[in-house]
Amino acid sequence: MSGYRLHDAAALLAALALPFLVALGLVPFRTNLSATNAALILVVAVVVVASFGTPAAGAVAALSAAAWFDFFLTQPYQRFTIADRDDAQTAVLLLVVGLVVSQLAVRARRLQTTVITDAAHMSSLQCTARLAEDGRSPEAVVEYVRRELVGLLGLRGCRFEYGTLVGNLPRLEHDGGLWLRRPGRITEYADWPDGETELRVVGGGHYYGRFLLDLLPGPLPSEQNRLVAVALAAQAGSTLDTAGLSHLG
Repeated sequence: MSGYRLHDAAALLAALALPFLVALGLVPFRTNLSATNAALILVVAVVVVASFGTPAAGAVAALSAAAWFDFFLTQPYQRFTIADRDDAQTAVLLLVVGLVVSQLAVRARRLQTTVITDAAHMSSLQCTARLAEDGRSPEAVVEYVRRELVGLLGLRGCRFEYGTLVGNLPRLEHDGGLWLRRPGRITEYADWPDGETELRVVGGGHYYGRFLLDLLPGPLPSEQNRLVAVALAAQAGSTLDTAGLSHLG
């Protein structure tokens, strides 16, 4: 099971379990705790799940909170029935507020992740450019890009091969797509294919080599990550071209 699936499964488990545990923990205090305050505490549990989970987990947490609020904290207790009209309205509001707040929390988390990711990508591209501007050797720039590609694409490994084109490998293209081009047939991949994948390095219209990506099984990284990988390879190509190294035409 991939890391993404494990994370999603854990988030759903938390969405079911955390509201239950919170509601159960409030049972000793239910006679002195108003239904509104109990509902607010359960909303906090929903937000906690949503802040670490997915939209589906947030929705499940809201449903779970409303169900266990009914079962444990409204009369008649230990039954999915609500006798008091105000408690019933509170349960409905808990569900609605839980759904809305959980989705807002998920969006806020995604926005934070996007900002952090964009900053990391910008830093990687700037560092590559700075190495070239500081007069570092082309080999140093290529090595830096190689290391960045491993983390960026979640690779098992990566190596750079100068000058030669041997074999017909799937290729990470300039648009971020992954294709295998053969006579009369073109294959596009949604998951990493078996074996190595190439990312060509071109500078000034000349081919200088390719990064050979050693892949872990699973879905492709995000399109943004793939486009950053292509941009890093282009920076390596520009550095090699500026250095005037030999190339294949």
